[in-house]
Amino acid sequence: MGIGVIDIDNHECMTLGSIQTPDCKTLDNMDKNLVDWYSCYLISRKDKLQSISKTVVADAFFSKETFVTPMCENSFHVISRFRNDVVLYYPTLEKKTGKRGHPKWFDGRIDFANLDLTRCKEYEVNKGKLYGLRVYAKAFKRYVSLAVWYPMDGRTDKWQLYFSTDDSMDGREVLDYYRTRFQLEFCFRDGKQHAGITNCQSTDFRKLDFHFNASLAAVNLAKAACKRLGIAYSISSCKSFIHNAYMLERFICVFGINPDMQVIDKLFKELILFTARAA
Repeated sequence: MGIGVIDIDNHECMTLGSIQTPDCKTLDNMDKNLVDWYSCYLISRKDKLQSISKTVVADAFFSKETFVTPMCENSFHVISRFRNDVVLYYPTLEKKTGKRGHPKWFDGRIDFANLDLTRCKEYEVNKGKLYGLRVYAKAFKRYVSLAVWYPMDGRTDKWQLYFSTDDSMDGREVLDYYRTRFQLEFCFRDGKQHAGITNCQSTDFRKLDFHFNASLAAVNLAKAACKRLGIAYSISSCKSFIHNAYMLERFICVFGINPDMQVIDKLFKELILFTARAA
């Protein structure tokens, strides 16, 4: 399980940590399933996480009542994606009559092949059409903000449904937040390709935990180094930069002469960024 903090505007992610999920036997002994374990772990860290953000963006695997309800009860907002056959209802348009009894919670079930556009707000997006509306989710027993995306080819049987338990969000925000979730996958990709996250040969749980988090921390440091140097982030370029800097310093040290600092200052950055720029 990976947890990261994402900059929505710049589409950048820094990992906060990776946690090994327990095996099936351990989960059975805890009388929990995997979704329960995920929600319990996030709730156990809620003070630290909510000091950064109260919004949790998760993939479609987590769009379950057993995950969403505990998170909402602990002051989190969940953004995720529904299955296409989910049961959702339009909010009722009836006004209170003053009579006894609770008014209707919702109107008819939503048919996404024939969406009622009079209840939706349309947004301009590339490669498709996007509609936003507030709906009642039967599985969650709560209102959510829904973003309905249709592909540009005009097919009405291939929609995608994104939701937020913060029903004050508009459809564009829900879609933008969800799409940034994939930035966390790039951290694991860089960890595998450049930071040796899969190279640990230990079987000890604690050593594996340290290795995984050290690898992801190295990726975070590479991003911080690129930002400090004012270059576009590329972990390959960052590795080339560090290697070049070490080689130049080594050459100067081995030569055994006093370097001309004016010349070095002028050419140092250009030389160490040479292969980084080429990459």
